[in-house]
Amino acid sequence: MKIGSSGCHPRVGPALWAGLAVVLTACSTAPSRSAAPPAATAPAALPPLAAVETRERHAPLGIDPVQAARQSAERRAREQAARWGLDRLPTAAPAPPEQRPALTADRPGLVLRPGLPPVVQRVPTEDRVVFLTIDDGAEKDPEFARMTAELGIPYSTFLTGYLARPDWGYFRGLLANGHAATGNHTLNHRDMRKLTAAEQRTEICGQQDELERETGSRPPLFRPPYGEYTDDTLRAAQQCGIRAVALWNEEAFPDRMEYRHADRVLHPGDIILTHFRGRAEWGGTMTDVLRRVLRTVDEQGFALALLDDYL
Repeated sequence: MKIGSSGCHPRVGPALWAGLAVVLTACSTAPSRSAAPPAATAPAALPPLAAVETRERHAPLGIDPVQAARQSAERRAREQAARWGLDRLPTAAPAPPEQRPALTADRPGLVLRPGLPPVVQRVPTEDRVVFLTIDDGAEKDPEFARMTAELGIPYSTFLTGYLARPDWGYFRGLLANGHAATGNHTLNHRDMRKLTAAEQRTEICGQQDELERETGSRPPLFRPPYGEYTDDTLRAAQQCGIRAVALWNEEAFPDRMEYRHADRVLHPGDIILTHFRGRAEWGGTMTDVLRRVLRTVDEQGFALALLDDYL
């Protein structure tokens, strides 16, 4: 077979070659399959992952952040109370008065004698508060220290020198927690009625000296052992820098509350007594007696406050 001088197959006409040329030209100008695609538009910047996680942790989808924070706080409070065997945390006391209540003869629970420190069983106040006081210092329970610190319980200790002396560090730790105050309960826990005026002064002033040496302050409140005193006791207390003598209306034990009055209920300003004791004397612990006090106070609609703020 011969090809013509035009380079075309002898049976292919010029018109067909012209059409083939158009097709080849179109193919040569079409985009290559391997060519890079057009650049895509960059997406909007995303927030940092840490910010998203923080937002989701504090405000899950569909929950108001304030509500979420409140629910979280309530859950933590329930867990904290449960750790100490309580249904809920103790009610916080109101802010202390700017001035301590005036002590006048027309108020119950007061013994006022001219020129001598007042003797107080019930602080005159309309606040729904009562006061926890703990005597002597024989038991030094670390769980009690942890419980009062964690729950922020206000209370006053009335310490006896010979009982606190083996571990003053324990009582300094209670004060360091920021919710406790210390009062004077004499050097040797002797019945004041059986001592001379000079001996009473030694018991009270000697304990003031020891408390100042061990805790850094001389307390303004005094409680005589067994709640017994004479006018000589009050004069000695005044000479030793005592502002008031604190007695009590209720006494707390791990399994019960004892009341001085027939109505057997708390009243605003009542002073509650308990002791530093343990299983050997009570069949219970310091945390047991504290739970008893907290439940009683809560059930009767009161809060614990610090006696030194009112007396």
